[in-house]
Amino acid sequence: MRHVEQKVRYIGLVSVIFLATFVATTKGAWAEEANCPNGLRKVNVGVGVTPPNVVHTTPYIAKELGLFAKHCIDANIIQFDGGGAGTATTAVAQGTAIGSLPEAPIAQGIRAKQIWGFLPRPPQSYTVVEKIKTFADLKGNRLSAAGGTGGFNWLMGREVLKKAGLTLNDATFVSQGTAGRLPGLLTDQIDGVVLHPEDLYIAQKSKPGVHVLTSLRELLPNMAFNSYGASTEWIARDRTLLRDTIASMIEANRLIYTEKDKVVPIMVKATEKSKEAVEFAYDFLTANCIWAVNTGFNKAHTEWSIDNAIANGDISPDKKPSFDQVVDLAFANEAVAAAGGPVTIGSCKD
Repeated sequence: MRHVEQKVRYIGLVSVIFLATFVATTKGAWAEEANCPNGLRKVNVGVGVTPPNVVHTTPYIAKELGLFAKHCIDANIIQFDGGGAGTATTAVAQGTAIGSLPEAPIAQGIRAKQIWGFLPRPPQSYTVVEKIKTFADLKGNRLSAAGGTGGFNWLMGREVLKKAGLTLNDATFVSQGTAGRLPGLLTDQIDGVVLHPEDLYIAQKSKPGVHVLTSLRELLPNMAFNSYGASTEWIARDRTLLRDTIASMIEANRLIYTEKDKVVPIMVKATEKSKEAVEFAYDFLTANCIWAVNTGFNKAHTEWSIDNAIANGDISPDKKPSFDQVVDLAFANEAVAAAGGPVTIGSCKD
């Protein structure tokens, strides 16, 4: 038995060494092939959750597999807690990082634009404990406000309450870090929360009765989910740097769809989740075309998201922005061209 265990450990060690060698060699080869005359250009790339969910791992894949280096980019990945709320939007507005940028801050006056529709549609589900069977049952219960007021969980809590004609006052919102979403559900601190596929997998394995009240794709089918943004001053000053950064991540998204064996180990490391949970999420996300392979923008969905923000009071009607005020589509098309032009992978073409 001891010999068997030693052999298993040896095989595992060889696999790790092989993967590390492959990644290092690939990164070096691509960096050399890129022939960067001025060296690698530095840029901060924001990720909206700490630690990231599987769907947020695109920058990690671009970094680990040498796609940033291929485009002469030295990307520093920064984790923000709560996505579009708070520090992430501030960083984008100040031009210190690219990151998640909703429509509302643009309408409210920050000098920034969306430059890539990273995730055209939402991957999550609104997940609840056993006693909640309908939207009306949310009344009087504790809902997640991970990331704080204005964060994504708070916003989606408001949306599920609306389905039953309820308001924010009809439930108790519990503030927590994004890392507390799953533990909060499992330890009975909250009764409803937005969960990504890998966390849904873990929740249903760990707590009997946990179930999906609705998927966000069903709840808000026209929502433009998550777009990278940058300050307009930064876009004007260093358009090529930002274009090449986005092109690197477009290539990473395309690689996700075609190279499962290469990307899953990177996802496991970044998310700190089990391989089983990550593979469950991977299969769901790729089957539902969650990652953009092109610009990721849909004008009708952006305009719907703006109108929904107005209906919810997040944007004043007299400050309603147009699609062109929110999205720099010309920039996104340039990034797609730098990534090799438009592609379709299976049924995924956004």
